[in-house]
Amino acid sequence: MIDNATLPYAFDGAPAIDAAAARRAYDLDRIHVFHSWSAQDLLDPMVISAARGSYVWDGDGKKYLDFSSQLVNTNIGHQHPAVVAAIAAQAAKLCTIAPGYVNEARSEAARLITGRTPGELNKIFFTNGGADANEHAVRMARLHTGRTKVLSAYRSYHGGTQLAVNITGDPRRWANDTASTGTVHFFPPYLYRTSFHSTTGQEESQRALEHLEQLICFEGPETIAALVLESIPGTAGIYVPPAGYMQGVRELCTKHGIVFIADEVMTGFGRTGKWFAVEHFDVIPDLMTFAKGVNSGYVPLGGVAIGPDIAATFGKRVYPGGLTYSGHPLATAAAVATINAMESEGMVEHAATLGSDVIGPALHGFAERHKCVGEVRGMGVFWAIELVKDRQTREPLAPYGSSSPEMNQLITACKSRGLLPFANFNRIHVVPPCNTGVAEATAGLAILDEVLDIADGFTANP
Repeated sequence: MIDNATLPYAFDGAPAIDAAAARRAYDLDRIHVFHSWSAQDLLDPMVISAARGSYVWDGDGKKYLDFSSQLVNTNIGHQHPAVVAAIAAQAAKLCTIAPGYVNEARSEAARLITGRTPGELNKIFFTNGGADANEHAVRMARLHTGRTKVLSAYRSYHGGTQLAVNITGDPRRWANDTASTGTVHFFPPYLYRTSFHSTTGQEESQRALEHLEQLICFEGPETIAALVLESIPGTAGIYVPPAGYMQGVRELCTKHGIVFIADEVMTGFGRTGKWFAVEHFDVIPDLMTFAKGVNSGYVPLGGVAIGPDIAATFGKRVYPGGLTYSGHPLATAAAVATINAMESEGMVEHAATLGSDVIGPALHGFAERHKCVGEVRGMGVFWAIELVKDRQTREPLAPYGSSSPEMNQLITACKSRGLLPFANFNRIHVVPPCNTGVAEATAGLAILDEVLDIADGFTANP
């Protein structure tokens, strides 16, 4: 496994922080910057002045271990020198070019990505991020099939653009649900909070598939263009599908001529200990979307990996879609360097081992020791701790779709101890970079252990 001292960006000391510049940046932000998913007047955002490896520094020079990978996208950590150098070299050579022309970075990125996708997903349509990747995947499916409807799961997230947020199945959709014609949601398997009264993973898988097949029949199979499914739901709670479920979805889609779109925006490129999470389930989708980890978020990039049948649809038929920055040279050069670094440094294998030997055992230990922990689940560097007020009733520590004073206190406690967490509703997600060192991971987990002592005080009979 990766040891901290062997990381290519290992360094001594802390970066120099200009406190005055940080204060000016904060003041200008509060005057001029409109933040996403936020009530603007209630914000007090942290200034990040520097980042390196698995750490960031705020405007006062305080160091934090980044257990969030920002938005679960800095899979290779911050400021990896090979990627920074590749971006600089590409900028010196060719900063930008329209997508209709060929350039080396885009071609090589497509080759490297398709060399790791499952099956024959051998064509890449590049986008600027995950939301527009999902938008274009749905558009391709509709044009390919001549159908309109799209099935997607509750407790899912597919992006913030208009169609992507409408196929999303979490509360972020509610205020934006103005163009959802053709979108139909279904209940996915989630044994801890089962919708099917299941007691085992086998029951949950079987009943969830029965529900899905019944929904397909009621909606009319001949009207359904696509089914969009996160291979492992991310912000919804990192609940790993039970055995047989993904294969069952694949079979239903094949049976009814429905395009199966696997959303790998958050799970792709090493996050779960494989290049793509669908590999855990031995499933090949018709289309697969990606973003985030493809270049660790250093420059915005996403894409759709396209199977042969759908690619053939547009062999002599124009695909009516495109983006000015599709396959941008700086972004694709960053992807080339990222994928090569992940390969040469064994980051995917390390993520798998870090999950099985370090993170997983620690979190299962938390579940035994802390009354606030209802369940832990995940793989690789992709885990969730579900926090509850009562283990018997499974009442969450924050309501669905919101936070709570208790959760806010826990987040503050993490930050005060030098840990930058990823939290959503009643959960804390453990999602550090894929190349986080063992010592770093152990230190972060020790902080979480302390913070869960606080959370135990919020439970019934603490």
